[in-house]
Amino acid sequence: MDTSEPTPPNPPPPAPERPLDAAFAAPGGSEWRRVSPALAWYRRMVLGALCLGSGLLGALLLFLWADRVWAAVWAAAALAVFAAGWFPAGRFRDSWGYTEGRTELYLTYGVLVRQLVVVPYGRMQVVDTTADLLEQALGIATVRVRTAASTADTRVVGLPLLEAVALRDRLASRSETFSTGL
Repeated sequence: MDTSEPTPPNPPPPAPERPLDAAFAAPGGSEWRRVSPALAWYRRMVLGALCLGSGLLGALLLFLWADRVWAAVWAAAALAVFAAGWFPAGRFRDSWGYTEGRTELYLTYGVLVRQLVVVPYGRMQVVDTTADLLEQALGIATVRVRTAASTADTRVVGLPLLEAVALRDRLASRSETFSTGL
């Protein structure tokens, strides 16, 4: 009787990295820091409020000025828009990531159009934290980085409040350290 355990087969070699994944990979072997899951709920709540408001108002107006069929079609369309936006809100949240390099802040996001933004610490002029009422209720905030170029303003959305404050403070400190005298 053989009591030795069979040797497991060799694991398959890792799949080659896709060029698209490599193009949007975190720099220097670092990992993307992901934002809070509350960001998906924030987007779903905003979408729900917009769909509910426009669905009810449009259905009421169509009911009064047209007929019930058009009001029902309008309400169904608003519900369909809400349902269609539910899952992309989660994908949108999953697409956000940031990491702090030695001399730059790296940010990636986007579902249909992926972006990788690199902001040198020396170019940062203003770093602030904002949170609207819904974000406050969900415990998240946005860190906004403004640079000398008006098109280069960037933001990290959906961060837990304490993480947002800590990131703001680190970026402000680094921007002073790397300041280029702008």
